[in-house]
Amino acid sequence: MGNLTPNTTYIYERANGVTYSREFGADTRTRKAIGWDLDGIAHDIPLDNFKEDRMWFDIREAAQSNPALQDVLDKAVLIYKLSKKYRD
Repeated sequence: MGNLTPNTTYIYERANGVTYSREFGADTRTRKAIGWDLDGIAHDIPLDNFKEDRMWFDIREAAQSNPALQDVLDKAVLIYKLSKKYRD
């Protein structure tokens, strides 16, 4: 069996090509991504790209409840933006 809780009602939501689920009445921040639309996406993209995108999605989601991880991501974004701005 999967991660479903017996005798629980789930809400399913879709936004920007991602399908989410959460328990009925739960805070929307607890929702989990369970599926992605592939319509409009080139089907010749290597599977590794999807796996890496999924990993970064999971990292960003985990950072919402992990201050140390969020701090590191914020610093990485800052370095990225500065390197783009001051690139020779």
